[in-house]
Amino acid sequence: MIRSELVQMLVRDNPDLSVREIERVVTTFFDEISGRLSAEGRVELRGFGAFSTRARDARVGRNPRTGEPVEVTAKRVPYFKPGKEMRIRLNV
Repeated sequence: MIRSELVQMLVRDNPDLSVREIERVVTTFFDEISGRLSAEGRVELRGFGAFSTRARDARVGRNPRTGEPVEVTAKRVPYFKPGKEMRIRLNV
């Protein structure tokens, strides 16, 4: 599902709200998650899962076209861990 599909589904389920209001809610939701993660925090949605970040060490990678070694800097990457209820739903 992409963002526009999520907005359209929410519009269908909430006819009393305008598309603009729902887009603002979705944008705020994602901005808050991103903001918390960028501050090296953790976001937990009960019954769904938890978002956090993990550190990746610097390493030497390879350019896929030329095969030349390339330095890849250390960075933080997003990580999602599904909650127990989500795992159960997926494996039923």
